[in-house]
Order: sequence, then C-alpha cells, then structure tokens
Amino acid sequence: MLSAQGDNVDAINNTTRLTDDERMNRLRLIRSDNIGPRTFSSLLNHFGSARAALERLPDLARRGGASRPGRICSEDDARAELSGSQKIGVRLLAPGEAGYPPRLAMLDDAPPLLGVRGTLDVLIRPMIAIVGSRNASGAGLKFASQLARDLSEAGFVIASGLARGIDQAAHRASITGGTAAVLAGGHDRIYPPEHEDLLAELLHSGAAISEMPLGHVPRARDFPRRNRLISGVALGVVVVEAAHRSGSLITARIAAEQGREVFAVPGSPLDPRAAGTNDLIKQGATLITQASDVIDAVEPIMERPIELREPDDDERFDFEPEASDRACIVNLLGPSPISLDDLIRMSGASPTTVRVVLLELELAGRLERHGGGLVSLI
Repeated sequence: MLSAQGDNVDAINNTTRLTDDERMNRLRLIRSDNIGPRTFSSLLNHFGSARAALERLPDLARRGGASRPGRICSEDDARAELSGSQKIGVRLLAPGEAGYPPRLAMLDDAPPLLGVRGTLDVLIRPMIAIVGSRNASGAGLKFASQLARDLSEAGFVIASGLARGIDQAAHRASITGGTAAVLAGGHDRIYPPEHEDLLAELLHSGAAISEMPLGHVPRARDFPRRNRLISGVALGVVVVEAAHRSGSLITARIAAEQGREVFAVPGSPLDPRAAGTNDLIKQGATLITQASDVIDAVEPIMERPIELREPDDDERFDFEPEASDRACIVNLLGPSPISLDDLIRMSGASPTTVRVVLLELELAGRLERHGGGLVSLI
C-alpha cells in the first residue's frame, strides 16, 4: 500500500501580481529578437521594469555589434496575443503568480511568461515526470501506465510531453488524478495532431503549459527546450524506455543539471529501446521497479521549502564597458563553449563587466548560451 501524498502541496507565497500594462510589456520583451529567459531576467532585474528594458534594447544591441536593431515586439502584437490567449482559455503567468508551477519558477531560465490552460491547482501540486520512447514496447507502455496510475493515486501529478508512446500512456493513466501536458508549440498548435482529443480530455482535471506564442508550430529544436520544462516542473523524472541519443535522455540530462531526481526503468539488454535507460542506471540514475521507489526518494525533497531564485542586486547595466575590456572578452570567446567564471578569470574584468558584454553580444545576435552556464560566439 502506497503512502498517500495528496496533502503535500508545492505551494509558495505568491507575491507577484502584474498590472495589465506590465504583463503586456513583459510579453513584448520576451517576444523581441534575441531575448531568452536568462536575458529577460537580467534586463528586468537591472532596469526595474519591462518598459525600461525595452527602451534600452537598441542601444545595447548597437554596443554588441549589431548592424541594425533587432525586431522589438509591438504593443499591437502583444495585445493581439493576450486577446487570442484569453479566447481559448490560456492565461499568461509570471513566476510567483498563483498557478505558475513553483519548482519551475526556481530555475534561472524559467519562462518569464508561461501560457497555462486548464485546472491551475494541478500545477502547484507535487509532480513526477514520466517520459520515454515514442516507439515503445508493449511492456514499456504497460509499466508506464501502472506507474502513472499508482503515483497519481498517491497524490502526485504526472507531467509529460503529450508525445506518442510512453508520454501518451502516462497521461491517459493519470487523467482522473490530474496530469500536466507540456507543449512544444503554441496552445493552438498541438503536436502530434492526433492527441488533440487527449489534451481536451485531460484539461478537465489537469492542465497544459507552453512558453511559445499562439500559432507557433513546433520545430525539432523546440523539443529540447520543451524538455527542460518537463523536468523543471517536477521533483524527479522517470525514464521508462529510451534508445541511445533519444529525446528522453536529453530530458534526463537536463533534469540532473536542474538538481532533479533521475529514475530509470531497467530493460532487456537485447532491446535497443532499453539501451538508454540501462546506460542511465550505469551513470548513477536510481533504478526503479515500482511507484514506492519513486515516492521514497522524493519524500525528503518535499519536506524542504521552495525558494525562488533571488535576482542579483549588485549588477547594473547603465554603464558602457571600456573598449579594451570588451575587446578582451570578445577575443576570449569563440565557437567552443566557455564558462562565465573562466571569462571573468581570464579577462581580469569585473563580473558585472563580463555580464554586460555578454548581454550586448546576445542582443546583437552574436552569442549562444548552452547548458551549464556555458556561452559561445555564433
């Protein structure tokens, strides 16, 4: 008999409450060219508001070497997205607002505005992510269904990516208790299309989330970005079946980087669909064969309070770095990723100077950010 966990809630003190104008300006900022979640956070922290940051974008991009200013999302486009979202029941929430998944809000690349639809209470309950092969075996589908059902009955929300195979099985088995679908495209561009009915069904007692704008059709590169949300909302990620170099292994790697628990279901060494999960176990993932294995591992985590990431107060972007410092930092960058700490140490510049130069380069479309805090020139 599994111990019930239904009374445990991943709740935090929801202190954020955006005005309509600030929500629109934040939407404009994140929908502008070369603005990702980390860049958005830096701009917002140090300019104080999205409107002030929007005003500084052209100058920062120019300093980063942009030949022409990047596109800044217009007020008309932002209002159209807000209106379109409202029509289909999607709310755009900021970290800290009621309904924003609290564990996702802890991440430094949490979506600045997350489109949520369905039953918002589901998104603040403890979640376990279940992912795996799209071309799953019958045994894999059966185990994913049983695991999702048992965890759901124990009070956990099941998060997954609405994909074929393991994802679909996990969602269907946990609809009654509540399940969260993490989308790679906009809320009006469901992939795969045949799962529109599944999504409609799960929304009655569950929820769907996406950081993409309405109308966005998911591309191959959007799925790893989506995977960080699957692991980010959860206490841990269970990989049921995964071949070598599969998307589920990307989710497991991201989960480890985020400090989430990684679980793997062992499989036959003769089945290539189990090769990735067996490798995860060799690399230190927790081997599981039943729901109680997962519950025992995450119970201590649930007892710790959730603390949102505090912004850095000791940085400012209202100065222009010396030309010599900028040249030195740019010279140290190249196509091979390098860490911020190494850039600071090698350049001899202050941490704030290095961060400002990186921000300028990113807004100019010349910088790429990688996992683990690494950056490289494009």
